[in-house]
Amino acid sequence: MPLPVSFLLLVVGFVLLMKGADIFVDGSSSLADKIGIPQIVIGLTIVAFGTSAPEAAVSITAGIKGSPDLSISNVLGSNILNVLLILGIASVIAPLSIQKNTLKYEIPFVFVITGLLLGLGTVSYTHLRAHETSQDL
Repeated sequence: MPLPVSFLLLVVGFVLLMKGADIFVDGSSSLADKIGIPQIVIGLTIVAFGTSAPEAAVSITAGIKGSPDLSISNVLGSNILNVLLILGIASVIAPLSIQKNTLKYEIPFVFVITGLLLGLGTVSYTHLRAHETSQDL
C-alpha cells in the first residue's frame, strides 16, 4: 500500500475514533443520567471502557491472527503500566490511604497470582521450546 494512502487511512481512522468516542460518551452519559446513575459512576465506567477498548481490540486481533503471545503481553503490560504509573502519579500528587484488608489479603494475593502466572508461563515456554527442538532433530 502506498505511503500517502496509508497516511490518509490513519488520519481517517483517528477522526472516526474521536467522533465515535464522542458519540459513545454522550449516549452513555445521557442514558445513565435518565436511569438515575450517579455522575461519578458514569465517568468511571466510561473511562474504564475507553482505556480497555484499545487493548481489547489489539488482543482480539492478535488472537485471530494467531499471535496469542501478543495478546497476553498486551494485557500484562497494560496492567503493569496502570498500576505502577497511574498509582505512582496519584500517590505523588496526594497521599493514598490503604485499608488493612488490602495490605493483609489483596496485595499478597496479587503477588501469589503473579508468581503463579510467571511459573506457568515459564513451564509453558520451556515445554514449547523443548518440543520445537525435538522436532528439529
